[in-house]
Amino acid sequence: MTGAGSPAPPLVLFVCTGNICRSPAAELLLRAALGTGTGIETASAGVAALVGEPVAAPMARLLRDEGIQTEGFVARQLDPALARSAALVLTMTTDQRATVVSRAPAAVRRTFTLREFVGLVGLAGTPVEARDPGDRLTALVRTATRARGLLAPAAHMHDIEDPYRRTEEVYARVLAQIRHEVADLVGLLDGAHAP
Repeated sequence: MTGAGSPAPPLVLFVCTGNICRSPAAELLLRAALGTGTGIETASAGVAALVGEPVAAPMARLLRDEGIQTEGFVARQLDPALARSAALVLTMTTDQRATVVSRAPAAVRRTFTLREFVGLVGLAGTPVEARDPGDRLTALVRTATRARGLLAPAAHMHDIEDPYRRTEEVYARVLAQIRHEVADLVGLLDGAHAP
């Protein structure tokens, strides 16, 4: 609950492995794109987090080049209670999605890979009439849940690779993928019917 007994704003939780590369990038990009006053919160965590670490230096440099500040970010371990309370949990891989669901079974209907979620909403093609971004998020999650059978279940086709301890080129490629998916997510939250 927030002030005056009002419900907490809906949370989009991004999850990766160490919570120092992919999930913080997604969290920070979405937060910057949404701005303040949208009624949607963002956070991230890792299934095997490097707790207390900042954003990995190569990713931090790339984000700063785009005007995204990473100072003050610290990695944290996935807390099942946080996953259960999130309106939407977006992982970077199908294995991470499975881990989230095994640790927080109640979040199963709200847990997707980032690429899967955007793809499912796009395939469903169902207009979301809600004007409020928080209400729109809730409606998009329902749409994606109903559309799960529309995407082929091929293993790892919705994964975003881990750049940790790899070349700058890999970090740049991964950030480009995340940026693209987050931009599509923002479009959905802003009212576009499909990415």
